[in-house]
Amino acid sequence: MPPGKLFLRINPFAMDSLKPSAPGPRLLEEIITSVAEASLMKTMLILLFVALPVLAQDDAAKARMAAGCGPNEVNFEVKTAKKQHPSGRPEAGKALVYVFSNTAGDNAKLVVGAAVIRFGLDGTWVGATELKSYFFFQVDPGEHRLCTSWQSSLKSRNAVSVAKSFTAEAGKVYYFALETSNHPQPGKAEKLVAVDPAEGQLFVASSAYSTFHEKK
Repeated sequence: MPPGKLFLRINPFAMDSLKPSAPGPRLLEEIITSVAEASLMKTMLILLFVALPVLAQDDAAKARMAAGCGPNEVNFEVKTAKKQHPSGRPEAGKALVYVFSNTAGDNAKLVVGAAVIRFGLDGTWVGATELKSYFFFQVDPGEHRLCTSWQSSLKSRNAVSVAKSFTAEAGKVYYFALETSNHPQPGKAEKLVAVDPAEGQLFVASSAYSTFHEKK
C-alpha cells in the first residue's frame, strides 16, 4: 500500500443491509388502520359541527311549542274590519277565549309596516292579528298555554314571543291582551295579560275584527 493512501474495501453484498426495508404485512395493516381511523374521526367532527346548530334549532322549536306557540314556518294573511265588532258565546262543554293586540305600536298614530302577531294554543297556531284587532275561539276545559309571536322575515323578530298559562272552565269566557310592558326586558317588550271581562268588552268595541288564513 503506497504511503499516505487509505483504501476502503466495501462488500457490495453488505450494502443490501443498508437499504430501507419494505414494511411488513402487519405494519402496513396498522398504517392503513390508523389512516382510516383518522379519516373517520375527521368525518365525525365535521358531521358534529354541522348537526349541532340543527339540534339547537330543534330544541328551541320544541321549547316554543311547549310554551304554546305553533311552528315558526307557518305564516298568515290577515285582514281587519274596523267597523265589525262581533262577539261569541261558548259552545256546549267549551270555553271561549278572546285575544287582542293592544301594544304601543297598535295604538300609534302613524304606523309604517304593520306587524302581524300570531296567537298559538298548546303548540298550534289558532290565528293572527294586525294592528289593533282581535278574534276569538273555542277551547276545551282544562289547562292551556297561550303564546304570541311576531310574524317576520327577520329571525330576530320571529324570536319575540310571550306566553301565559291558564285553566279554562266550560261555559266561561276569557280575555287576553298583548300589551307593551311598563318595564321591558331585552327581547321582552310585550307581555300577555288577562283582561277583566268588562274591559274586554271595551276592547271589542274599540278594536278591529281580524280574519285570517294560512299562507300556502
